[in-house]
Amino acid sequence: MTENKDITYMKEALALAETTRGLTNPDPMVGAIIVKNGKVIGKGCHEKFGQPHAETYAIKEASKEAKDSTLYVTLEPCCHWGNNPPCTSSIIKAGIKRVVIAIRDPNPLVKRGDSISILKNAGIEVQLGVLEQEATKLNEVFIKYITKKRPFTILKIASSLDGKIALHDGSSKWITCTQSRQYVHQLRNEVDATLVGIGTILKDDPLLTSRNIKNKHSSSRRNIRIIIDSFAQTPLTSRIIRSISSKNSTWIAVSTKADKIKIANLEKIGAKIIPISEIQPGILDLKKLMVILGKDQISSLMIEGGSKINTAMLESKLVDKMLYFLAPKIIAEKEAIPAIAGNKLASINKSIKLKDVEYKNIDTDLLVTGYI
Repeated sequence: MTENKDITYMKEALALAETTRGLTNPDPMVGAIIVKNGKVIGKGCHEKFGQPHAETYAIKEASKEAKDSTLYVTLEPCCHWGNNPPCTSSIIKAGIKRVVIAIRDPNPLVKRGDSISILKNAGIEVQLGVLEQEATKLNEVFIKYITKKRPFTILKIASSLDGKIALHDGSSKWITCTQSRQYVHQLRNEVDATLVGIGTILKDDPLLTSRNIKNKHSSSRRNIRIIIDSFAQTPLTSRIIRSISSKNSTWIAVSTKADKIKIANLEKIGAKIIPISEIQPGILDLKKLMVILGKDQISSLMIEGGSKINTAMLESKLVDKMLYFLAPKIIAEKEAIPAIAGNKLASINKSIKLKDVEYKNIDTDLLVTGYI
């Protein structure tokens, strides 16, 4: 009976955490519920990066009633000083007698301090692992970023049933339905940055912004657009350059050998230039770029490029998750551009395999989601 109640309350805590998706990066999404005598007396979530933790809000709402209560929290409470004081101290001070935790915090600072041992030594009963799988998936971005110091990378592809993303001349408006495209706008609003290649900029002249988003906090989010542009060819008249503002940033990864005058002109307009060494003539070291983005606190990245970028990211083993939108169309053109165009394989067994695959209908389209 207790186990069923624990699951019920932890689900509520996870739902609270979910409401902050895209707002806490590079911090985790965390929800907390305080229960006493079968009644929720306090709840909270970590609303935004740098703001108080979920436990703080829940304890404040519960006030003196928190004594002898149970705290449900989706991530192990912190035990170190950062932007906020240690949550373990607040829990002990509040007199909470039981803490139910979904997953351990992979942050080395928390692991080193061992929050669970601190709580147990204070006489608090601790249970770990309630809805562990759900909580892990919820914070997949944070877990990758905090342990690897690199962004969690999502490859988004939208193609016809025969795997084409554009006609021979590069035209691709529109392969997928309106609802799928709006779904992508929502995804852009949740990740830290969106990345494309120079080919996409030259052919489509995209803005790569999030539009028509219902999230009330979306207006406060910074929109980072990243271009892989070895030779600094991004036109000064392109929409992605002309729209640079305090809200819309444009970062351009260029070769260390790129034309200095072109770079200077882009910087004058406000673009951030990221010089990257080449692994082959004109081919940038994407692994090095991921390290740089991690240092710049880019915890999540969505790839919206063309065939070359999609292939390069996959071949470099830099993709964590794939979102593949399939439209019920057959282009049936030999010269049409494929979604991915890698090198020849020795056998079908060498193909890239997805795991934990899910399928979702979005109006007429099918969204296939999986992990690499």
